[in-house]
Amino acid sequence: MTSWPPVPPSPSSSTPAVWVPLAGADWLASASPHPRAVHALWAEQPDAPAVLPCGRAFDVVGVPALFGRRVLDRLWAAGPGSGPVAAQRGRLLLFAAPGTAQRLPALLAWEEWARAMPPLLCHGVGDAVTVPPLYPPGEDEPVPPSCRWLIAPEARHPWLPGPEALLWACVRVARAEAGSPPLTSTVPPAGR
Repeated sequence: MTSWPPVPPSPSSSTPAVWVPLAGADWLASASPHPRAVHALWAEQPDAPAVLPCGRAFDVVGVPALFGRRVLDRLWAAGPGSGPVAAQRGRLLLFAAPGTAQRLPALLAWEEWARAMPPLLCHGVGDAVTVPPLYPPGEDEPVPPSCRWLIAPEARHPWLPGPEALLWACVRVARAEAGSPPLTSTVPPAGR
């Protein structure tokens, strides 16, 4: 058995080094009812993805990749920023505050611009998601573009956007794609 924490690979020139530091790994493992088992898995295989339950440490909102990139741009350019973000099978997984998966669909039901948005997949209590590996594969292994961190969790308690911040960004992206004039408010409710 190897020791915890595993030693991160040295970055190569061909792949960007997006890896999860120890504090971020601790936060991800805290989502599991058995964090020690998750740590043991990662000690043995830090380059393997893991399946973690939602609703405890985080919820996840899955959005199509192109729309998701625009939402991220909006969150970082004129909003509060984002929490961790992963790319997986043509979708972006936006890690959000617990409870977001339940609240966001209710907010969207009242939003007139919801019809202009692609389907948002909300994962909360009772759901699980596959998170990318802590470290990208080594130089000799290809980096699978379908499962990687875009913004890795770096802290034991990362800031996570709530349903209002995600709704704010999604509405602004939908309005921009429809050619509507921008809304006057640039800051979403519930700041960082």
